[in-house]
Amino acid sequence: MKSITVTELKEKLESKENFTLLDVREENEILYAKIDPHKNIPTGSIVNKHKELDKKTPIVVMCHSGVRSAQVCQYLEPLGYNVANLEGGIQEWSLIIDPSVPQY
Repeated sequence: MKSITVTELKEKLESKENFTLLDVREENEILYAKIDPHKNIPTGSIVNKHKELDKKTPIVVMCHSGVRSAQVCQYLEPLGYNVANLEGGIQEWSLIIDPSVPQY
């Protein structure tokens, strides 16, 4: 499974690279802390909603710490999606990139 760091994600966002940031956390988590722009499909819904994703567009999958996103990557990759797991998730983003994003 491929993965990227929060620093690499910041570079992708700043360069306006074409990719989807897929946040697999629950809605209440996203209301508390988020990275925009993102698409939200909670982990428990990915089996039914993965077809909303474009297989031609690279996808960075994120969650709180990287565990759920890794599971989603393991599910999506064999289906033909170009996915990478965000190491450390939004927790790492808050610690290294943007301390204004609340930690929980």
